Amino acid sequence: MWKMEKQPSALSRNPHELYYLRMQRTKEKMDREKPEENLYQNKRRLKVCVATCNRADYSKLAPIMFGLKSHPEEFELEVVVLGSHLIDDYGNTFRMIEQDDFDIGSKLHTIVRGEDEAAMVESVGLALVKLPDVLQRLSPNILIVHGDRFDALALATAAALMNIRILHLEGGEVSGTIDDSIRHAISKLAHYHACCTRMAEQHLIAMCEDHSRILLAGCPSYDKLLSTYHRDDYMDIIKSWLGDKVKENDYIVALQHPVTTDIQHSIKIYGLMLDALISFNKRTLILFPNIDAGSKEMVRVMRKKGIEQHPNFRAVKHIPFEQFIQLLSHAGCMIGNSSCGVREAGAFGTPVINLGTRQTGRETGENVLHVRDADTHNKIYHALELQFGKRYPGSKIYGDGNAVPRILKFLSSIDLDEPLQKTFCFPPVKDTISQDIDHILETQSALAVDLGGTNLRVAIVCMQGNIVKKYTEPNPKTFEDRMHLILKMCKDAVQDAVRLNCRILGVGISTGGRVNPQEGIVLHSTKLIQEWSSVDLRTPISDALGLPVWVDNDGNCAALAERKFGHGRGVDNFVTVITGTGIGGGIIHNSELVHGSTFCAAELGHIKVSLDGPECSCGSQGCIEAFASGMALQREAKRLHDEELLKMDGMDMKLAEPITAAHLISAAKNGNSKANAVLHKASLALGVGIVNILHIVNPSLVILSGVLASYYQAPVQQVMLERALFSAQSIKVFKSDLEEPALLGAASMVLDYATRRTY
Repeated sequence: MWKMEKQPSALSRNPHELYYLRMQRTKEKMDREKPEENLYQNKRRLKVCVATCNRADYSKLAPIMFGLKSHPEEFELEVVVLGSHLIDDYGNTFRMIEQDDFDIGSKLHTIVRGEDEAAMVESVGLALVKLPDVLQRLSPNILIVHGDRFDALALATAAALMNIRILHLEGGEVSGTIDDSIRHAISKLAHYHACCTRMAEQHLIAMCEDHSRILLAGCPSYDKLLSTYHRDDYMDIIKSWLGDKVKENDYIVALQHPVTTDIQHSIKIYGLMLDALISFNKRTLILFPNIDAGSKEMVRVMRKKGIEQHPNFRAVKHIPFEQFIQLLSHAGCMIGNSSCGVREAGAFGTPVINLGTRQTGRETGENVLHVRDADTHNKIYHALELQFGKRYPGSKIYGDGNAVPRILKFLSSIDLDEPLQKTFCFPPVKDTISQDIDHILETQSALAVDLGGTNLRVAIVCMQGNIVKKYTEPNPKTFEDRMHLILKMCKDAVQDAVRLNCRILGVGISTGGRVNPQEGIVLHSTKLIQEWSSVDLRTPISDALGLPVWVDNDGNCAALAERKFGHGRGVDNFVTVITGTGIGGGIIHNSELVHGSTFCAAELGHIKVSLDGPECSCGSQGCIEAFASGMALQREAKRLHDEELLKMDGMDMKLAEPITAAHLISAAKNGNSKANAVLHKASLALGVGIVNILHIVNPSLVILSGVLASYYQAPVQQVMLERALFSAQSIKVFKSDLEEPALLGAASMVLDYATRRTY
């Protein structure tokens, strides 16, 4: 094994020194060429405190520190070191700050060992106890805080409470763990922001931060890595860490940290990653995880697998950033969940395998292959086979190498005489309701509209799914009459809602046909509703009522109703099939409604189960709807009746009564073999269609809704047992318990959106 301090003679010169000298020369050149535009002229010195907590944030803060140091007449730099910098197990990385010739004003031992959740909380508390004395003694004009670590949260909290201005670096980003909450909390405490990407800037604006105090700077580490990674001695650096036999692009860099919101799963992924790397049999440089809760267990896993003694591995606690750049830029692959994999590695086009959820939401280049559900050794091994040795185009999502000059200019523009109290830019709110007892006691409700082929129905539906009041009228035949009636019924319902103490949050509309729910437009209607294609429902109803409007087709609404109020509650994947006049339905996959690219997903009635068969209303032949819908059964009932083969002893049939599917079912129950044959064929067609659905989307359960659901439930379950693949035979068929699925589904769109739940 190599010793960490052993480095080749080519590395004896400190690259940070060169960086510092370059900054000085750049400034001198600017002063000579444009003395009148000196940004800092006639400004009082700004006392800037830079606080660094660990090796990762120092790589982002160091370029700024060098920039501040190169302008001593404009900035007075104070350096505070805390966190894992001062722990031997993590490399005592404060020494590299001293080697970079920075005077450390204060060293705060703030880490409570334990590497679990409680230790993280205690570390924040210990930092809050120690920081006030330091900040009071230094009395900086501004504190620069980086990122999303728990140490940084303590820094921002202390500074905010002590009325010290805060500049937060890398706010507005999204990563998918507790780091998100910490990062956003620091952003709310900070007075100024230097973000890396346009999306992060938009997130900060959406968080009501003042746009004038947000700088789109890019990542400061890019200033260093883009200017220094083309070094002639890169192979000397690589060999110093991985041995003389290693070749360029023929080794792996691994860096995996714990996920504090799911520690046990992240430890499992870590073990699987190590197994895959052992099997892959390539030289690997693996860095110890950070100090978050779970890191101690991850180190135990590494040592249990003998990684530190394994001939293919070199396990290290710390690598100087400028050397890490060389190792990363010339690696065959990087694997793990470190942010440098989705940020810095992209600048070089290094292939990256991102494991788990720690970086979910980060902007990435095409060099990153995500293995979010890294639950098997084989899956990770296959990702290594796909990525190792590739090269991708360099990406500059996170910076262009000019972040530090922008940040220095931004700092110089800060007016210390302006009020310290930060303000938030909240969007305007219309019709603010005062917080009084009447408002509190109101029932949050939705206005639900169901456009059927025969009737038009409107209902007031409360949050619990109870229908407070329902209105029913015949559905007019023309577009103008229909729209007029919809608006009249909705306005009447809104007036009644006031009397019934219901606060209407919005309008949800369920209609037959193909719907674009994003625009609120009925694209094509069923034959049952005339003059109902290319109709914008959202705009006129929203304008007339002053309420938000959501629109979807009746099948999707039935699925939404089951998800919120029925058998689908708490189920991530299920299918609802409506068995009524026609056949329709909706698919819930990963808790989301599936619409499809042209909004015709889940047209379940038009799944073909026969190459010929009876003609369907869609114009095709052999669809489920042509066999099993209420219209299809009514057609067969009329045929049998015309042939005088329908009526049986015990059946009550009046002469003037129209023949329906109910007569067919009644005849079958009374032993009519012809009726039984028709129903058997219909059940088989529906069952085969549902088996096809099982084999495509593999839901957890099937819910039958509509007037024919109670009859079809048992036959469909039997067809599934006989014809589905073995792994799908255990899926259960439930009959919906909801009496008004269309209205409840329309209401759920409103209630879920308006209360910020997922639709």
